[in-house]
Amino acid sequence: MKSFKGRVVSKGNLTAPALVSHGGLNTLASFQKALQFGDKMATCGDQNNPDLYGKQMKGKALCLPRTIGSTTGGLVLYCATSMQRQPACMLFSEPIDSLAAAGAILADVWLTDVNMPVIDSLGEDFLNYVKDDMKITITEDGTVTVE
Repeated sequence: MKSFKGRVVSKGNLTAPALVSHGGLNTLASFQKALQFGDKMATCGDQNNPDLYGKQMKGKALCLPRTIGSTTGGLVLYCATSMQRQPACMLFSEPIDSLAAAGAILADVWLTDVNMPVIDSLGEDFLNYVKDDMKITITEDGTVTVE
């Protein structure tokens, strides 16, 4: 078991299984099936991300370095959350980009019945340590415990 401390972008407390990507998350490609085709489990549709492609993202602690892709990234995260097809939380090893942060923050502020905590700046050691299906527990102060 190991703990990491990051910066809270959107707060929350939860425990969820890890889903790890060592490459950037293209939000539009990854969530396209969930947003356009009714995939309620948010199966990753980004063929360029071998770590996530074909895996269900809903309810998982999505561990990643950064998001990549178009300017729709924040809107995609907001929409996935509003449709209740979001990861349990998003945990970034690097600082979050402004577009992804905007989507997470707007979902936190505007949506009352769903939550997607986001913590960034967890460091490279975090991403090297965590593996798929490890138990992730996060707290409102930005502490991430990996078991």
